[in-house]
Amino acid sequence: MYKKTLTIGLLALLSVGAKAQTSLQQGAWRAALQRNDGNKIIFNLDIQQQKGKTVFYIVNDPEKMLADDVTIVKDSVFINMPVFESAFRLKIISKDSLSGTWIRKTTSKDIVMPFTATTKQAFRFPAVNGNATESADGKWKIDFVKGTGSEREAIGQFSQKGNQVTGSILTPSGDYRYLSGIVTGDSLQLSTFDGIHAMVFTGKINKGNITDGNLYSGPVSKEKWTALKDDKAALSTEQVTKLKDGEDGSLNFSFPDLDGKQVSIKDKRFKDKVVIIQLMGSWCPNCMDETAFLSEYYKKNKQRGVEIIGLAYEYTTDVKRSTASIRKFQKKFDVKYSLLITPTTVSDSLHTEKTLPQLTAIKVFPTTLILNKSGKVTEITTDFYGPGTGDYYTRYKAAFEKKIDELLAQ
Repeated sequence: MYKKTLTIGLLALLSVGAKAQTSLQQGAWRAALQRNDGNKIIFNLDIQQQKGKTVFYIVNDPEKMLADDVTIVKDSVFINMPVFESAFRLKIISKDSLSGTWIRKTTSKDIVMPFTATTKQAFRFPAVNGNATESADGKWKIDFVKGTGSEREAIGQFSQKGNQVTGSILTPSGDYRYLSGIVTGDSLQLSTFDGIHAMVFTGKINKGNITDGNLYSGPVSKEKWTALKDDKAALSTEQVTKLKDGEDGSLNFSFPDLDGKQVSIKDKRFKDKVVIIQLMGSWCPNCMDETAFLSEYYKKNKQRGVEIIGLAYEYTTDVKRSTASIRKFQKKFDVKYSLLITPTTVSDSLHTEKTLPQLTAIKVFPTTLILNKSGKVTEITTDFYGPGTGDYYTRYKAAFEKKIDELLAQ
């Protein structure tokens, strides 16, 4: 009897072990976030084994965002996104099927959306209407209309090859990073997911017009949109944040870095340097792209007399939470310049007055201040557009580098 019981116990352990070692199929997956209205936000995954460890890539062509903070315990999978307070809590249904939730922290209540993924349909969107009969290629003037009737402008910059479409949408406050999708017949479908952005765009193309457009974002947000193909489309160039009248461009701030050490703009290491001040937040996708750019720029140009300071405006004043979130940026992009935590939140209506009272309201993140060697603000920009925007990103980098070169030569 004892031997029989031991045998049954051993078989049970072997069964558990086999389940614990269930390996997920490598390669392309199709993922879906379920909205409250029944619509789904579709994106792609690429699951791989690297050095004996399962890793996930979030795919928005051409970007593949590595998520390697993955823990698998028996049939449970826990994935923390490499930046942002964003994570997946999943269950392995089979080697080619996952189910669970995506959780994103906010200023108050977490956003939670049901999630599924499969390898059985690895494409992003099916070509239900066959080959493309219309083209999304080119630049588009876009008008979004919220349910309240309020409108906002944007520009679409798309590239189409066959059925496949990539590109981005630019707004006065930033861009939607990498969009990827399809034109099938006259129907356009684009989507993106990066840990914060979770969006699907649909519309009908007809000879240079897009109509019947819908933008589904997160669990509930929905906007109508239309577009007109326009090679000369442009966004408002009005400067959002400025020096207040009477200010001479001097700043005076001191905030703690990620180790709790106070760093002041008046510190000796910033004297006689060209200083770039990045106003950012660890919740901000465009700040992620700007941090990647600035981190590389700093490594190449620090020795020329350039310094950078990142001022973080976070969801809460919980220093421990903010530090953990900002450290993700620091680690992901190997940031060597100072990242400081401001004593206010992004949602605080007085966050500008409490941190940089010399400025009018900070409304856009990222916002970039450029100081000359005398410590005076010479330029304030809110027009950073990331690598998903193609020529806009290229032009931004060129103008930025030219400005810094000019200040260094003075």
